[in-house]
Amino acid sequence: MQSKHNKLLVAAGLLLGGLTTCQKLPAPTASVAANPAASPWPAVTTQTRPWVRWWWMGSAVDAKNLRLQLTQFKDVGLGGAEITPIYGAVGYEQQYIDYLSPTWLKMLSTTTHTADSLGLGVDMNVGTGWPYGGPQITPEQAASKLVVQKYSLAAGQRLKEKLALQDPKQLRPAPLVALTAYGSKGERLDLRSKVAADGTLNWQPTTGSWELYAAFSGNTRQMVKRAAPGGAGLVLDHLSQEALKTYLNRFDQAFAGQPTGVRSFFNDSYEVFEADFTPRLLDEFQQRRGYDVRPYLRELVSQSTTDEAARLRDDYRETMAELVQENFVTPWTAWIHGKKGLSRNQSHGFPGNLLDLYATVDIPECETFGITRFPIPDIRYYSEEAAYTNPPPDLVMLKFASSAGHVLGKPLVSSETFTWLGEHFKVPLSNCKPEVEQVFLAGVNHVFYHGTTYSPAEAPWPGWLFYASTNFAPSNSWWPHLTGLNDYITRCQSVLQAGRAESDVLLYWPVYDVRHYAPPAKLDMMVSIHTIDQWLQPTAFYQDAQQLIKSGYAVDFVSDKLLQQSQVNGGRLQVAPQGAVYQALVVPKANFMPIETLENIVQRAQQGATVIIQEMPKDVPGFHQLETRRQRLRAIVAGLNFASVSAGVQLAKVGNGQILLASNVQQALDYQKITRETLTDSGLKFIRRAVPDGRYYYLVNHTAKPVDSWVPLNTTASSVLLLDPQTGRSGLAASKSEGNGTTVRLQLQPGEAMIVKTSTGAAAGPAWPYLAPAGPVQSIAGPWSLRFTQGGPELPKAQQLAKLVSWTELSEPNAARFSGRAEYTTTFTLPTKPATDYVLKLGDVRESAHVWVNGHDAGLVWSFPYECHLGTYLKKGRNELKIEVANLMANRIIDLDQRKVTWRKYHEINFVNLAYKPFDAANWPWQPSGLLGPVTLTPYAATKL
Repeated sequence: MQSKHNKLLVAAGLLLGGLTTCQKLPAPTASVAANPAASPWPAVTTQTRPWVRWWWMGSAVDAKNLRLQLTQFKDVGLGGAEITPIYGAVGYEQQYIDYLSPTWLKMLSTTTHTADSLGLGVDMNVGTGWPYGGPQITPEQAASKLVVQKYSLAAGQRLKEKLALQDPKQLRPAPLVALTAYGSKGERLDLRSKVAADGTLNWQPTTGSWELYAAFSGNTRQMVKRAAPGGAGLVLDHLSQEALKTYLNRFDQAFAGQPTGVRSFFNDSYEVFEADFTPRLLDEFQQRRGYDVRPYLRELVSQSTTDEAARLRDDYRETMAELVQENFVTPWTAWIHGKKGLSRNQSHGFPGNLLDLYATVDIPECETFGITRFPIPDIRYYSEEAAYTNPPPDLVMLKFASSAGHVLGKPLVSSETFTWLGEHFKVPLSNCKPEVEQVFLAGVNHVFYHGTTYSPAEAPWPGWLFYASTNFAPSNSWWPHLTGLNDYITRCQSVLQAGRAESDVLLYWPVYDVRHYAPPAKLDMMVSIHTIDQWLQPTAFYQDAQQLIKSGYAVDFVSDKLLQQSQVNGGRLQVAPQGAVYQALVVPKANFMPIETLENIVQRAQQGATVIIQEMPKDVPGFHQLETRRQRLRAIVAGLNFASVSAGVQLAKVGNGQILLASNVQQALDYQKITRETLTDSGLKFIRRAVPDGRYYYLVNHTAKPVDSWVPLNTTASSVLLLDPQTGRSGLAASKSEGNGTTVRLQLQPGEAMIVKTSTGAAAGPAWPYLAPAGPVQSIAGPWSLRFTQGGPELPKAQQLAKLVSWTELSEPNAARFSGRAEYTTTFTLPTKPATDYVLKLGDVRESAHVWVNGHDAGLVWSFPYECHLGTYLKKGRNELKIEVANLMANRIIDLDQRKVTWRKYHEINFVNLAYKPFDAANWPWQPSGLLGPVTLTPYAATKL
């Protein structure tokens, strides 16, 4: 047991089965933690398991296949599915079911009842495809855009044509919403009252030359993308609460007040293009911003980058942000609560403040799109087509969703995960692990796979598939090995859903800088993951966030509105009673800040909070009463008397507190003795959760080097428990107290993760074994018997291998084009067994494996490093080794395309590659497959600490 006096807990003993990458398979229906009362792990629930987006193609579902696929989900360890109906497969049109029809609702009921009987959950997209829209949306309630036409008149001239939107594709006569005349001498006239009902302008200038700007409320004409039968139609106006009511009324009528069986209702990322208007927007603008923008119509729609034009656009964008918040996200969430459900929303892309939008819903959801290239040795990425690859997921972008969850104490933060992780059929499970770890490190604790497609059993291989990868389908070669990834995620999420987030720094997001400097080409500002190189990455906020995280501070972001809700208690900031508690508020360089926000920041400092400002704001945003607000800003800044207190840090006393001014934020944090987690100096990444008796640290090694050292933790602890999320094993760590912290001995290979549980009290259990190589490496060279067990298009004949080679190099004609699973068997002799343990290293595995030794299930090996501890199962003398290997789907797809077999038969977009071009794998090279080795056995002994 660990005392508080540098007393070491020296670990010894045997491993409890399996290295961190060797997953012990549970029985299909067993919980990962079979006996929660006796387990050091938090209990497993439906929500701790990963879920999956479930595309219903044409909603052509039936009860038999629904149960079959839900059972398949259950058997591999999924926790639930989100139903999103889309376009259908060609040839199955007679089986299509119209969205929200009585038959469709019956299938939804069948799904929820079947899922419930299997212990699974069901979520539902409130629509088909995306974005929201459908047959109930009329042109008057559809997504709108501001269209401006320009006319010129000289003195004495009349406008000959009638004022009407010159767009024959418009779905309705577009109402005139503004008409402003600009004279050559600076005159501005509102001419709306001079326009007759038929569009005739009853006005002519008497002197000078004039420009007329006529603004119309036009339609974007955008239709629902990837709509399912019964769901096609216009995209709704997200700025109009009346349009939302019309949209949701269809669901009210369909559900008829009956329970839905749905846990949460979902809204996908906002992809409403050119929708920068709603019929009431100009009136709302005047009410909210305090002035009428119509006289400034010319400047508003210009491409000018003048300060005036930028301020007008900023005010316009803020009005849109408020409308989408108040007229869509807030009433949408209230409607869901009326259905006894939870709201789950992807706020990115919305023309609003991401943090406020995420804060409004029950489950904020971010999204990964593309793949990150981690420096883990030997990790392979098969989608090498540089022109096709998407920008990698960005940790700072992901944290907008989790920040809203953390500051308000929301139990769940979700992620649409693995979207276009790679090209179709080229994504191994080993690519998924570091990517999902990055999601966890960003604060996500409820993963949704993107995705799987409902496919009837009678559909030929590869079954029905969605046009975008990743394909988490039962037809995938590695599907039986998916249990490894699923159980890893389940263990991680059981910890990451425990307690509450624990962070150090609250970082203010200067959204007004983003709006002010947004490109003038568009009035709407879609805060999208695809444009982070424009609105996020160039900013001081982004640089501060990255630097603080890299330095070892746990950081969450805060908006103006959320900051307004914050309280100070004992010098700590907290936005909500159940939310995270912060040691400091950091304000990055911001050129524009509302006077109310600056006043709020000073007030928090007066109340005792630590406030660090990188640079005082230079100006206020917006156009109305500009000089008055500027004077208030200058007065506040002038009232702060800063004096140098250390190198690079100035301090101003305010009330009962102080404000620090430092261009290098970390210097100010050091001055305040707000300590960081120095474990990041070793390259480890972390996120923390606070629980009543201590902390959970989730640690990941994404570097190219192993970590085998004493690692400092910024907390005091009486005992430390290590929990391996890859295998479920646990043990008491070697730890010691040092000052106000604790150091713990860790051994982590590149690509491995570890959960560290610190406790204020004593913990019981076996000691964690620390091992080091203890002898020469033994080669397991074969010969090998190779037997193909499952897959196609045909099972190759069994082989005897003198050495390990790829299936694509075998003389057997069916081997190159085969995708599926095969078993390798061999024997080897262990002359003696003096070592504490033995590590089986599989070398090059294409792509995942399942290991048995002497008839014992030693687990799954599905990610880097491809290793497995076998000490428990080995015996002196002759040992039998069996390794099942699954390859990628790619080779079988190559064969189909080379033989010109038509398997891509879908309506709408059909099936595309990473570049969104028609998919064709005929020219792909065969993908190496199978166990390539070398396979070795290394003895290990307990180390002396």
